[in-house]
Amino acid sequence: MKRRIIEIDQEKCNGCGACADACHEGAIAMVNGKARLMRDDYCDGLGDCLPTCPTGAITFVEREAAAYDEAAVLANKAQKLIGTAAPSGGGCPGSRAMHIRPADSAPAAAAEQPSRLSQWPVQIRLAPVTAPYFSGAKLLIAADCTAYAYAAFHEKFIRGRITLVGCPKLDGVDYAEKLTAILRSNDIKDLTVVRMEVPCCGGLEHAVKAALQSCGKLIPWQVVTISTDGRILD
Repeated sequence: MKRRIIEIDQEKCNGCGACADACHEGAIAMVNGKARLMRDDYCDGLGDCLPTCPTGAITFVEREAAAYDEAAVLANKAQKLIGTAAPSGGGCPGSRAMHIRPADSAPAAAAEQPSRLSQWPVQIRLAPVTAPYFSGAKLLIAADCTAYAYAAFHEKFIRGRITLVGCPKLDGVDYAEKLTAILRSNDIKDLTVVRMEVPCCGGLEHAVKAALQSCGKLIPWQVVTISTDGRILD
């Protein structure tokens, strides 16, 4: 039968896994770091996954596809709940459980390090667009996890900068519009993005790039990537 069903552009997909998490029917899984529609009969054509995609990789198409099979979807959900489903490799690679052992040679921390945070709030969604601290600011836009992964985050990145943090995977939003408004409305001197190496952080970097392109200004910027074991990768 011919019906409406999703299509995923593999070139646009950044592997964040947000669509797989949003698909309650289990039609989408992550394969080799990319989202894939695994079964046509699991896709109900309602598109809960569309608004979660930060890169616009998911669209609707009309094509020949198996009819949506609600019974099969419910059976699959039940099987997963009792833990008998075969591993599918689905989900965001950034959510994979890991045990990280701090390096034995790491120096002992000082009794207490001073905070370098110079403003509040820090969440992108909560920050007012025209706050006075944005005037002439060096702006830091960081993924939530970076401050936990990188031990010297305050000294290396927050010091001397206005800090905004967020996670598009958890917030379920595209920050591009808010960031565009901030960049357009204020005299931002430069911008540093600090993200984790995991694919889902690509949504934050994508939002910053979109904001820089839309704000109508030339603002120097850089991206720094932190590994899950706390190293600067670039």
